[in-house]
This record gives sequence, C-alpha cells and structure tokens, in this order.
Amino acid sequence: MARYTGPKTKIARKFGEPIFGPDKVLSKKNYPPGQHGVNKRRKTSEYGIQLREKQKAKYTYGVLERQFRILFEKASRTKGITGVVLLQLLEARLDNVVYRMGIAPTRAAARQIVSHRHITVDGKVVNIPSYSVRPGQIVAVREKSKSLEVIGDTLSGFNHSKYPWIEWDENIKGGKFLHMPEREDIPENIKEQLIVELYSK
Repeated sequence: MARYTGPKTKIARKFGEPIFGPDKVLSKKNYPPGQHGVNKRRKTSEYGIQLREKQKAKYTYGVLERQFRILFEKASRTKGITGVVLLQLLEARLDNVVYRMGIAPTRAAARQIVSHRHITVDGKVVNIPSYSVRPGQIVAVREKSKSLEVIGDTLSGFNHSKYPWIEWDENIKGGKFLHMPEREDIPENIKEQLIVELYSK
C-alpha cells in the first residue's frame, strides 16, 4: 500500500502543473522550487525529458516505480499503441475511477476512500486502490457510506457527463465503467510516447 507522501506543492512546482489538484501556492510560485528556481535555464537532455514525463505520470496517478513498470510491461504485451494502453490501464485503476466519478476531490482522497472500504465493485466491497476495473463493472459508494459528508460535498455540482467512458447513476451513487477511454478523452497533459521511448532503451 506504499504511496508518495512527500511535499506535493514542491512536486507540482517542479512540473509547473497542478498535478495533485488545485494548488494555491503553485498559482503564486509557478517556477521550480529551490534557491535558483526562478532563474533556472539549464538545458535538459533527451533522457531527462523522457524521465520527467514518466515521473509526472507516476505522481499524477499516485503510482510508485515498481507498480508503474508492471503496468508498462502489461501495456507492451497488450494489443494497441503501448503508450495509450498504459494510460488506459492507469485510468482503469479503482482509485482513479472513483476520482473520475466525482466521489472524491483528488486521487489521494479516492485512494483513502477505497482503502477505508467505502467503495463496492459489482456489489462487493473492494479496498484495493490499484484494483483494475473492467468494462461493464459497476463502481458505487457502499450503502453504509452514502451519508459521508466528504462524499456528498464532492458529488454536489459535479459534472458527471464529462467522461464519456463512465455512465453515472445517481440512485446508487455510482456508475458503470463502460469502456476503456479513448486517448483524446483523457485530459491529463502527459506525452506517453516519451515514456515508451524511455523504457525501450
């Protein structure tokens, strides 16, 4: 159940993007952290650019190195474009699906909600954030957990139609994972081809 627990704003400033969700500090200091962050103009190598993209994907989805490599190897064995398949596998993680459904405000919060047994898949409680949701499965808030304030607050006003691969059902406080998302439907600013090139060396 390992996960990154370090300073999140520092990482977001490194990439210049709010990869962990809205960040007040990042909006004021949109430059790399450190003494020379403002004036840093060092040229990055091709390897450095590829590594940076992999790190960004890992931090965005809350996946550590070993898990990420396993997902990449699975993607490379799966039919289709490896980089796109990798993103699809990341999107199919249970914690990410819970986040996309608007049940949690961030992926970190979604991970906690899953770990604390508030989520069911096809009616059965699943507390493994990395669980891979399959097309056709129904992910919902557990009956006992529907009154939780944090879930209600996040769901109120959430636009459930923005992700075409998820069909929301208000009655069950959950939805069906219809199919793997198309690349153009995944909003994350990740250049997946650079990750493929990095692992291909």
